[in-house]
Amino acid sequence: MEVKKLIFVLFVFCGTTVLAQQKPASTVLSRNQKKAEKREKINQLIKQEEEGALIYQKQGAFGIKLNTDGWGAFYEHGKYKTITKTNLWWLEFGERKHPKEERVPTITASSGFIIVSSYIYGKQNNFYYLKAGIGQQRMIGGKGNKNGVAVSAIYGGGITAGLLKPYYLEIQNPNTNVRESIRYTPANENLFLDPTIILGKGGLTKGIGETKIVPGAHARAALRFDYGRYNEMLSAIEVGVNAEYYSQKMPILLLNKEKSFFFNAYVAITFGKRK
Repeated sequence: MEVKKLIFVLFVFCGTTVLAQQKPASTVLSRNQKKAEKREKINQLIKQEEEGALIYQKQGAFGIKLNTDGWGAFYEHGKYKTITKTNLWWLEFGERKHPKEERVPTITASSGFIIVSSYIYGKQNNFYYLKAGIGQQRMIGGKGNKNGVAVSAIYGGGITAGLLKPYYLEIQNPNTNVRESIRYTPANENLFLDPTIILGKGGLTKGIGETKIVPGAHARAALRFDYGRYNEMLSAIEVGVNAEYYSQKMPILLLNKEKSFFFNAYVAITFGKRK
């Protein structure tokens, strides 16, 4: 009798252990479904690339620009409309520089230390800009295969805020023999343009509170070469042109003609994701 009870107990224990180790069929099925969906998604991506198509719902990208007259950085958002057309909007911040700007090195001594600095002779204002625009991206040529390059045309425009931040200089005032930080005014033009008393430029944040905002508009046209391996990734080089017009002439460099219209070319590196 005792032997039978012992066998029964062992049977129940083993059965319970086996059941506890078994995974629910629904869990196993769910994992298999996810694996199958992932494989199918990858197969679809490869198939789309082989057919030269870029199919997605939306995309987000960041870019860094090197302009012929400065630099810029932007964020771009796109919404898929058709196989060849995507609607875009973007935000961009950057700086415009005068083509005749020349950096002058300076070396001064202070409290026993040698201070190496530099300044841009005659610079009146730092000219920054902030853009908000809308446009379209139209595919010209698909990738052809997963290692190919998709070529798209981008065009559009929008509003621009020109930001003029006064450029400060550190000088040794010959009249008071005191070190001063000055910005350009007609009254101190002789001091501002005297290279013999200039010690260097003012601090990076100097003049932020005096920044003047000038409204304007911009237009953009470019070609984008997307070499991303899969459609989910956006990796591209972009070459294009910018045109900007402001409501007043923008004073950047003294002794040079001021203008309100700016035109430049650029190269940009763009990277992002599609969903």
